[in-house]
Amino acid sequence: MNLARWDHRTKRADELAAAHPFAADVLRFYHRVATLQKGLYWYAQESQASDLDALLPKYPEFLSEFESGTPAPIAECAREQKTWDHNRTREHLEIHWQSSSSEANPEALLARLFLQPYAEHLAEHAKPVPAKDAAALCPFCSRKPVVGVLRPEGDGGKRSLICSLCATEWPIGRLMCAACGEENVDQLAVYTAEQFGHVRVEACDTCGCYIKTVDLTKNGRAVPLVDELATIPLNLWAREHHYVKVQANILGI
Repeated sequence: MNLARWDHRTKRADELAAAHPFAADVLRFYHRVATLQKGLYWYAQESQASDLDALLPKYPEFLSEFESGTPAPIAECAREQKTWDHNRTREHLEIHWQSSSSEANPEALLARLFLQPYAEHLAEHAKPVPAKDAAALCPFCSRKPVVGVLRPEGDGGKRSLICSLCATEWPIGRLMCAACGEENVDQLAVYTAEQFGHVRVEACDTCGCYIKTVDLTKNGRAVPLVDELATIPLNLWAREHHYVKVQANILGI
């Protein structure tokens, strides 16, 4: 079973929390979430879960982990959801399984955190799916990307996008908007900050969207899904310039 990725994610979260105090709370929370998700991923593997019903028995246990030591709205929501019966719980998770919304309210957040490792499990065990013509959508689950990545290839880097739900990675043109497909370089803006030399904002003046891309040719230790969480100042720059994120990350940021 491929559980090592979860350890890489939590280790990287710890490294970045120590290096960037302003993001420490977010990264510590993510470490906690990723540890729980590793257990759910393992359960999905062991039980060979192929539908939500197989995962439902784990939801109350998952919610219990958020009843304390988390922001009050999340803790209260977790306690409330634990009182739901089977049918209401299943309906709630089904709604969020089908939805591509990136709502940041506690109900949506808890559902997304619970479903993400299951989606990752399904994607990894499915037959390879060719990337669609619409580069902005995941070829497996049709969700939007949460982060871009440049991986070493030849003398440069190959650009890909990573799905916000199932973590599937698919290729995209080096100079192309991850939201609308714009390829006119005069409409594509790039911003970097000295403290994050390996992460950049890629924004589009045609659709007004942006995504962050993690350059592994500059920092091979980076873990795109985690480094995206840590680079909060880049989000602030984008907002100040009136760009909207293509897709909120797993914590709704």
